[in-house]
Amino acid sequence: MSGSVKVKELLERSGAVRASLSIASGELADSAATLLGSGYRLALVCAIDTNEDIRVAYLFVSGPPDRRIELVLTTDRDQPRVPSLAHLSFPAGRFEREIHDLFGVVPVGHPAPRRLVLHQHWPEGWRPMRHDAPASVSMDEEISTYPFVEVQGPGVYEIPVGPVHAGLIEPGHFRFSVVGETILKMKARLWFVHKGIERLFEGRDFPTGVELAEKISGDSAVGHSLALCRAIEEALDVVVSPRAEELRVVLLELERLYNHVADIGALCNDVGFGLAQARALTLREHLLRLNRTVTGHRLLRGGVRVGGARVIELPDAPELDAIGELFAELVALARGQGTVMDRFMGTGVLHLNDVEEMGVIGVAARASGSPYDARRAHPAGDPPVGFVPASSTQGDVQARFDVRVDEVATSLGLLHDYCARPGARDVAVPVNMSVRAVSGSGIVEGWRGAIVHRVEFDQGVLTRVKVVDPSFFNWPALAVSLADTIVPDFPLVNKSFNLSYAGNDL
Repeated sequence: MSGSVKVKELLERSGAVRASLSIASGELADSAATLLGSGYRLALVCAIDTNEDIRVAYLFVSGPPDRRIELVLTTDRDQPRVPSLAHLSFPAGRFEREIHDLFGVVPVGHPAPRRLVLHQHWPEGWRPMRHDAPASVSMDEEISTYPFVEVQGPGVYEIPVGPVHAGLIEPGHFRFSVVGETILKMKARLWFVHKGIERLFEGRDFPTGVELAEKISGDSAVGHSLALCRAIEEALDVVVSPRAEELRVVLLELERLYNHVADIGALCNDVGFGLAQARALTLREHLLRLNRTVTGHRLLRGGVRVGGARVIELPDAPELDAIGELFAELVALARGQGTVMDRFMGTGVLHLNDVEEMGVIGVAARASGSPYDARRAHPAGDPPVGFVPASSTQGDVQARFDVRVDEVATSLGLLHDYCARPGARDVAVPVNMSVRAVSGSGIVEGWRGAIVHRVEFDQGVLTRVKVVDPSFFNWPALAVSLADTIVPDFPLVNKSFNLSYAGNDL
């Protein structure tokens, strides 16, 4: 039976679906088109070097109910080639450029197969994720300029920003094509902090793998470690106890809470309202200290583990009420300033059709009318009763501000519920480490959006981990939202997305 026929059979099933299908090269495009046309989104593309050949896995997801269909194509290791899906999916085209840079897999028919991850000084032909790649190489000092698209016309000039920025921000280069102060086009060049994270996972056991996942993007320690744990648990058919899932919800919402509070203050600061920023930083510090009482770490590390979760102490209702009151005062302060709201409204608009075409997810997508939220689409256990993701339809900075405000309120409500439930604070089920080679995927709605991990391991040792932070999907959308805005609004629009360099650059 062909792969495309199997895909159609899976689409006819009701309820949750987990399937991995081996398909031929000629079936890939039709199968992918069928899935995309049926409401699935491409969550991940992953190349795996087996030392004999190279496999490329395409993970398509949909929900609710939670449905995941993986298409796996095997290609020759000496001349790896796959048909490009760039004509069907914008994210697919970027994933294909990534695996070409790191594995040498050629996406046949890609309309713009230029480098994505590797900068121009990386030597031609070095594929650092291949097992036979040398550990180090000499960088090319005589590098060519990265091929930015040049906008030409009367009065057009360029403004380069970065990659080195003021403060502690990580490096990224932004090239603005401008007339007067109006931005005609912005292109971003990232991957200045590429760390080889996925290669660092190889050979680790589960506990040390979780420790590494916590450090992928420091503000998403819970989201990434939980995505890794869920991928391992899916592969091993581990059923995590309801109590462990409750504790995981607490940790995930605490992480969402302190990050959204910080962003709300930072947005106000970018329009010159420092008082709101001061209030937000004070509340953020309160939340970070609360985090330390919960797990022993200000960024909530150590709370999630394979098969379970562990907390030291949970916040009580009066403490959560006090946080809610402080947050309400902060929001009232911000919304009470007409000059702040005027700068937010109509600035950096991202339309729903762009969200859908580019595969944007998370806060940025829901602020433009997208309903997708992994807490509903891919729940672990029973989803929260009455949970409705925060959303807007305006797509501007104001909408992204409002969605964050609503998400904080939702998080506080969930914390009130889950922290009041009785049960142990350290709970886990045993995990069988002797299982031979298997794979699995984990999906978590982090505070920026859906985080996806795909794992392969053998007898408790990780052999391949693919990580997708929501920032990978959302960075291109920042450029789209800047069209026809003015240069002084760039910091504000950029902060309203607040994407991760580290989570993207890996």
